[in-house]
Amino acid sequence: MPAERIAENLAFINWTVLTGIAVGSFGAVALGRLRTEATRGYLAFTAICAVILGILAVLSDGALPIATTGSAVAIDPTWDLPRRFAMWLFCALAAAYAVAIIRRRRAPALALAGLASGAAVLILGGLSWGGNPLGSLLLTVQLAALAAALGGVWASMVLGHWYLVTPKLAEAPLVRFARVLGLVVAGQIGLFIVWTALGAGPAGVPGFGALVGTWALFVWLRLIVGLVFPLVVSWAALQTARSRSMESATGLLYINVGTIAAGTILAAGLYFGAGLLV
Repeated sequence: MPAERIAENLAFINWTVLTGIAVGSFGAVALGRLRTEATRGYLAFTAICAVILGILAVLSDGALPIATTGSAVAIDPTWDLPRRFAMWLFCALAAAYAVAIIRRRRAPALALAGLASGAAVLILGGLSWGGNPLGSLLLTVQLAALAAALGGVWASMVLGHWYLVTPKLAEAPLVRFARVLGLVVAGQIGLFIVWTALGAGPAGVPGFGALVGTWALFVWLRLIVGLVFPLVVSWAALQTARSRSMESATGLLYINVGTIAAGTILAAGLYFGAGLLV
């Protein structure tokens, strides 16, 4: 049964969620530090959250199974140690960047190094479970999109809370975060169309074949609950942030955290459980 197959791969889903939110939220911190007027307190707090989540991700990495049950996904253990090393390096650089923020340093080189190490984690994940060069590339793109959406919405929601205690903070940072989040989710919808049209993924389902059949319910849930609905909510959050209705914007971002997290879980479950890239 599809639900059972997804449940059997919870370890991979857990890794995807923890890694995505850690790397993605650090990317939001770097964007906020270098391109917005977000407060140091918010940026340092979010960077520390990224470190904690990154540590949880690397610990969960050690519990990953050496084979998937009944899935078309092939596991290459060659990349296990490099992937874990890259995640530990990411945690160290993210922690150093948090300290730099607290000490009022912009440290762009350190931010770029942290982003590079996070990207390395995603690339090594693609190599670990992509199966072949093309599959590894496609999976890396998918992991990067999931990280940008999940980490971005988490960082945006936390920023919304900062306005509740810092009412004089300009609306520009949250507006920019909400706009970028909307663009990321829109990009994910574009990827969903491309993936399903080409039958991407180890299962090799023919064009748009993922929309029907055994896994169709979960694929449609991924599209509607995890992509289309978050895009609408992101647009609404952007409009409310522009009008300085920060409580409403924060509430909308809360909703988006749940729906984007659900979409990430579905995407990971469909890949590792059924070999479908959606």
